[in-house]
Amino acid sequence: MKAILLRAPGGLENLKQTNLEDPGSPKQGQIRVRLHASSLNYHDYNVATIPGSATDGRIPLSDGAGVVEEVGEGVAEFKPGDCVVSCFSPAWQLGRPPVRDFSSVPGDGVDGYARDVVVSAANSFTQAPRSYTHAEAATLTTAGLTAWRALVVEGRIQAGDTVLVPGTGGVSIFALQFAKRMGATVIITSSSDEKLKRATALGADHTINYKACPEWGRRVLDLTGGRGADHVIELGGPGTLTQSIEAVRLGGLIALIGVHTGWGGHVPTVQLMAKQARLQGIIVGSRMQQIEMIRGIDATGLKPVIDRHFGLEELADAFRYQAQGSHFGKIGIQI
Repeated sequence: MKAILLRAPGGLENLKQTNLEDPGSPKQGQIRVRLHASSLNYHDYNVATIPGSATDGRIPLSDGAGVVEEVGEGVAEFKPGDCVVSCFSPAWQLGRPPVRDFSSVPGDGVDGYARDVVVSAANSFTQAPRSYTHAEAATLTTAGLTAWRALVVEGRIQAGDTVLVPGTGGVSIFALQFAKRMGATVIITSSSDEKLKRATALGADHTINYKACPEWGRRVLDLTGGRGADHVIELGGPGTLTQSIEAVRLGGLIALIGVHTGWGGHVPTVQLMAKQARLQGIIVGSRMQQIEMIRGIDATGLKPVIDRHFGLEELADAFRYQAQGSHFGKIGIQI
């Protein structure tokens, strides 16, 4: 079995291609999946580059899509030949979050999908969307489900709502696409006018270059007639949260998804209280939420945006490309 291992102490130079023993046939409750694609997330990048983030010899990558080759005894949900996509948190099947760390997350606490074959519990996967390629399905595990949970599960988005989306990475572009298919108005920010043009072509109603307009929270109020955004996708953390609170409407939702500007910092609590807004931490979603998202994708025909593909043996180069921040949408990994 071909695989990439992350050797201690971490770092892109310590991603090593190797051959491991084939995992064999599935046992009761398991399936064997031939993996064909993965995709990159900032979570994967942090695991690969922050010293001590993973144990020596960990197989990275949280996203995986492929074909079921064999099913174990007692598995009724899948059959050989089914196209499937992995779940970010197999320990979270349905209901509210039962875990608060990444100990059960593939590519972090347990081995991930930078390999060509996996045998795992059947409930670690769901069916892939009917019309998707493996590369397209592999974008859903982390980025797609995070955007879906923020808007649909926690935000209960409705037609006519306004959604503020920062940047043009994987989660942001999925949020733009989901919001437009649900009849929302979308405001998107970026430091690149070229990326803003591409976002407009995907349906964004308003764009803001945050370098040209550093007080973009006020600009959102202007664009909404002083009302503010019903939903704010917050990826920056402490460096952008003040502007997000400025931009959100009274009683709106700020979905805190990323901390790209740091792990801690000032939070204007009085302003947040005055807005009576909800600040909701989001770490992807449950398996049932993934099933519901895929049902929605099948109904609407949404297709992910993939900026570029790399081979599995090019994983370190793919992470370097990700670190440049020049991508629009997702970065795919072909296995």
